[in-house]
Parts: sequence; C-alpha cells; structure tokens
Amino acid sequence: MNNKSNKQVVPEARAALNDMKFEIARELGVNLKQGYNGDLSSRENGYVGGYMVKRLIEQAEKQLGGK
Repeated sequence: MNNKSNKQVVPEARAALNDMKFEIARELGVNLKQGYNGDLSSRENGYVGGYMVKRLIEQAEKQLGGK
C-alpha cells in the first residue's frame, strides 16, 4: 500500500514524541520552548533530534529483546 499522505497512524504518538523532545532538550540544556524556536541553531535542533532517534532505537531494541 502506497501511503503518500501525512495522516497519523497513531494519533497519540505525536504527543508522546513532543514530550520526548522537550525532555531530551532539558537533559541536553537546549532552551526549547512551546511554539516558535527560530532563535535556536540548526546544531541545537539537530542535537535534540539525533538524541530522539537514538532513544527510539534503544526502546525498540529493548522491546524486540535486543541489546
């Protein structure tokens, strides 16, 4: 099936990912706030996004009995 829309498959996922984003930003000392964050550098935003991916992979590995 070819799904080219941006339709959410699991609506609750957006809130969970948003919560994770702010949690990681706090841990990394990035001043992320609700709404517009144009004052942050690409590096800061990328740092938060990279750690989100890392954490999601770790969680998936735990669920699948990985590392």
